[in-house]
Amino acid sequence: MAEEDPPLIFAEFSPRDRGVADTSAEEAAKRSVLTVLSGETKRTWSWCGAERSSSKEPEVAAVLSTQALASPQPARNLWGAAEHPLAFGTRGRSVTAARSVLELPGMSTVSRLRAARLPAAAELANQSAVTPRSRLRSRRLRGWRPADGPGAGSRAAGLPPPLARPLPRAPSPAGPGRAAEPPRERGARAAGHGAEPARAVRAARACGRGALLACAAWTAGWVLAAALLLRAHPGVLSERCTDEKSRRILAALCRDYEGGALVGDLCEDLCVAGKLLYRRCLYYESGKKVLQADWRGRPVILKSKEEAFSSFPPLGLLEDAADEGAQDFPEAELLLLVAGEVRNALGLELPGGSLRPLWPGGRGPRWRGQLASLWSLLQQEEFVLFSLLQDLSRHALPVLGSCGHFYAVEYLAAGSPRHRALFPLEGAAGGPRGSRGQAKAVSDMALSFLDMVSHFEDDFSHRLHLCDVKPENFAIRSDYTVVAIDVDMAFFEPKMREILEQNCTGDEDCNFFDCFSKCDLRVNKCGAERVNSNLQVICDKIFRHWFSSSLGGSALSFPRQRQLRDAVQECADPRSTARGPPRAARDVFRKLRHLLRATQRELQDAEE
Repeated sequence: MAEEDPPLIFAEFSPRDRGVADTSAEEAAKRSVLTVLSGETKRTWSWCGAERSSSKEPEVAAVLSTQALASPQPARNLWGAAEHPLAFGTRGRSVTAARSVLELPGMSTVSRLRAARLPAAAELANQSAVTPRSRLRSRRLRGWRPADGPGAGSRAAGLPPPLARPLPRAPSPAGPGRAAEPPRERGARAAGHGAEPARAVRAARACGRGALLACAAWTAGWVLAAALLLRAHPGVLSERCTDEKSRRILAALCRDYEGGALVGDLCEDLCVAGKLLYRRCLYYESGKKVLQADWRGRPVILKSKEEAFSSFPPLGLLEDAADEGAQDFPEAELLLLVAGEVRNALGLELPGGSLRPLWPGGRGPRWRGQLASLWSLLQQEEFVLFSLLQDLSRHALPVLGSCGHFYAVEYLAAGSPRHRALFPLEGAAGGPRGSRGQAKAVSDMALSFLDMVSHFEDDFSHRLHLCDVKPENFAIRSDYTVVAIDVDMAFFEPKMREILEQNCTGDEDCNFFDCFSKCDLRVNKCGAERVNSNLQVICDKIFRHWFSSSLGGSALSFPRQRQLRDAVQECADPRSTARGPPRAARDVFRKLRHLLRATQRELQDAEE
């Protein structure tokens, strides 16, 4: 049997050693390891031009490779140190080096593939002393076959089994007694050498890509499901709204009342007389608490921006007075404090007479608790707005009373997209009957919405902007009057301008919920003026649901239905109601109101 040529050393040269062909095998192995340890990322691969390897150079290469693997280098640098000395004729140290590569925790699949190309890896796959995990990796990466398969004779002779094709000889210059190998043969041999490792690398990469695509598809599916769930149930990620926790909150409120820390006209009924009874929790998210209760047989809503009374910053005037031992405060100073809080909450400068709904009244034995309670309420923008509007607007909820930081308002069933008409109509006067009754109820609610738009636009010293328009933030009374029940995102003009005026790089940066502005790219600043309107948003988010399809089936004539649909589409278009002149928006408003009144007359005539 012809003796097989020992493989040549495959060395990595640093950039300064490119093209060197007369370097010895030992020197090449040393430079290879040093290059890897230095952390160089731009590497040049070439065949070492040394003659056939003696028994010394492979041993030196194996020692250097083992030392490199034992050094604290990143995993990506270690595979090279073990792969360069491919002339592993010695058996002990080379197997140790290959085992180090295969068992290293941080090695990637590609690194293990490269390490498996070592002839010593084949020997490693059949050693009983190797850990099962390392042996399994070696077998998977090298396409291992049992001992009675191909290559068994080579292993019996003490040579590395041909689990991969033999390495080709390095292309070297023709020397004495050596003929230059034809390029075609060299190419064929090189292709034979790289075929199986290349296939293994391609298989690993294909497997990795498939796993990555499967993981991406799985993640995308969960993200889509979560998005749909949040769209259908926005409060799914909020804190749990439980009766137990709600009762604990009210119990803590009563303990503070009994201790004199807070007061209110509802505290006695809640904590002593038992005339204000908790029923259920309606909303519990981001600190905001909304509870339903019965107050002397009347359903009410208890609201607070925070759970605990201590969560609100205390009134500094009270703390200063306590330090100085004072018991009285100048009324003018208190009015200034209240006016300052109103200005912070609403952006309005109000005269002293307009603050009367917020004033605590006469001084009594619990005056300090009264001021502390008022201060906690003034830090809740919705309470301030409801208090100022309760005698001025029928489209806002009146404040019925308070206890500490909780205030009570009238209970009205909120709207919901689940209702066919967006709002529950069962509690309305008489209740709508049939398609004609529902069409009349919808037209009444639509006219009430228009009345609210006109009221918020013209009846105050500043326009009131609604920046969160959705059915859940409105309710209807028994006479179909629309009431805003959640005004956390309602702002008068001065506050609206302050909110909109901010830095931007495009128009999308100037959108604050349902209130839009335009970005001036010359100064990268949002305009302070809102470019859409309450009317446009209500037409888009409320009226489209009512009038984009047949209203009340055959209750209305087809021409009337088409006129309403076209008018709502024109109203919902921001170009018609916002970017045009103010007269255009007023014309759209009048047109829609005229059609709704004509609808009411048509339905009335049909009943007669």
